[in-house]
Amino acid sequence: MDSTAICSFPASAGVYLFKDARGAPIYIGKAKSLRIRVASYFRTDRADWKVRAMLAEAADVSYVATKTEHEALALEAQLVNQHQPKFNVLLKGGQPFVYLLFTTPTKKKPFSELKVVRNRRQKGTHFGPFLNKQQARRVYAYLIKTFRLHRCTKSIANGCLQYHLGICAGSCLPDFDEQGYAVRIKLAQQALRSNHQAYLKTIQEQVKIYSDQLAFEKARQLAGYAENLESIFAAIAAKYRDERYAPAVNFVTQEQTRKAYDPRMAVEQLQDLLKLERMPTSIDCFDVSHFQGSSIVGSCVRFVNGMPDTRYCRRFRIKTLDGQDDYAALHEIVSRRYKSAHDWPDLILIDGGKGQLSAVRSLVPDVAMIALAKREERIFGTGLARDGVRLDLHTHAGKLLIALRDYAHHFAISYHRFKRSQATARFG
Repeated sequence: MDSTAICSFPASAGVYLFKDARGAPIYIGKAKSLRIRVASYFRTDRADWKVRAMLAEAADVSYVATKTEHEALALEAQLVNQHQPKFNVLLKGGQPFVYLLFTTPTKKKPFSELKVVRNRRQKGTHFGPFLNKQQARRVYAYLIKTFRLHRCTKSIANGCLQYHLGICAGSCLPDFDEQGYAVRIKLAQQALRSNHQAYLKTIQEQVKIYSDQLAFEKARQLAGYAENLESIFAAIAAKYRDERYAPAVNFVTQEQTRKAYDPRMAVEQLQDLLKLERMPTSIDCFDVSHFQGSSIVGSCVRFVNGMPDTRYCRRFRIKTLDGQDDYAALHEIVSRRYKSAHDWPDLILIDGGKGQLSAVRSLVPDVAMIALAKREERIFGTGLARDGVRLDLHTHAGKLLIALRDYAHHFAISYHRFKRSQATARFG
């Protein structure tokens, strides 16, 4: 395997995949800096026998960049569980995540409950995912106790023992305070949603009070809760969703990419094809999606050094249109995407033809811009023939442009489906 391509890996967080000659992942890992972490595998002074065995079998290495190190951790767990790489030991069994769930009230259960669940199938408000299940369960116990959310199945006139110990919500009483319970459910959700630092500070102040009172056991227990909450808050802040990285994962694992795509060669070929003065190391692609003229949304994705970089992916809800107008929609999302020249890529790709290109060309005059028409796979842009140039899909540059367009389309479609499902849930 050629290790020189690693110099093009970003210095950001992400997940890397070593793959064999068939393209199957044989090892998946996470990194705070992809470039530094993957390069470390090729340092002969540090390689142990397991690394040497893995490298001897590896034919390629790819990556998916993430916004944060926590998202890299979650994505690694998801991919290891999905692909079961032979050189990974941990994270292979069962569901790697858990969630904190506030259930949606139903006729049978008219009150929301707090649960720890392994998936998002049950209706309600989910917080997570959390990879550290023990920490999540400790936070669950803390919230149940702090906000008195435990619901027993008993029916006792004077209340159950846990009620008198201040644990049970009082659902065992004939005059159960439903309103008070509902308020406490909202407070528990607010604790997970609101200013996490302020919440932790309040707990730490209480720890100090207990310590001053020589109530060391209470102080120790509360400090443990604070430590678990800090980790849970970090997971919530990351807002990780499996589908966010689905296009990037599909790109680095699809068979034709594995077998016949060279990112560095693709960028070089693209510079020659478009007669660009500078190498297009960063490329943005825009796409618009709608359903019969309604729920219009847009997307912008970026490839860096020929590979997806999810840190720069953007989704747009069209604000200025009521009906279908792809030109106006493109004009809106391109103008909203770039706030300053600092945001500009080396090249912009528009999913469409001459009309779409003309609609946005003036918005970013100092950046090379092209359009790719679907029907004939023809490229239009400055410096090219008036009728455009037919794209050769068998070249590395051709595969790069098609991958960009497909990625942007998938990203727009997934957002469009999400918006439609929201509308259905609201009115249905």
